[in-house]
Amino acid sequence: MTQSTPTTEALSRLLADSYSLYLKTHNFHWNVTGPMFTTLHTLFETEYTELALAVDEIAERIRALGAVAPGSYSAFSKLAEVKEAEGVPKANDMIRELVEDQARVVASAKNVVEVAEAAGDDATADLGIRRIQIHEKNSWMLASHLE
Repeated sequence: MTQSTPTTEALSRLLADSYSLYLKTHNFHWNVTGPMFTTLHTLFETEYTELALAVDEIAERIRALGAVAPGSYSAFSKLAEVKEAEGVPKANDMIRELVEDQARVVASAKNVVEVAEAAGDDATADLGIRRIQIHEKNSWMLASHLE
């Protein structure tokens, strides 16, 4: 097994942020209330379903590069910039938190792109770029619900 590299370390942080966002989005899906319930319940489900696939792709890229993918809550909590929600926020606060967290994941993905490009790893850079595009779109879709 290969030791971790700057690329696999950046991917591990992206994995932790993505998984943490997955869990938070799923939590909000379960617990959202109010006049936007149906819209947000559906939007959150769409986003956490996409994230469920994304974490697998990120973890598999780490493995393909010869490193071990982190896979525990304690590991994710040490690596992630995305943090748990406190209590159950109101719907608009859920949206605001998720918009901020989308930006955190974009920053993490940008770091993956930078490190991968420096290492000449086009496949990992492409993964990072695709994640940036998805999270920027998710941020826009979420923010569009705010007044």
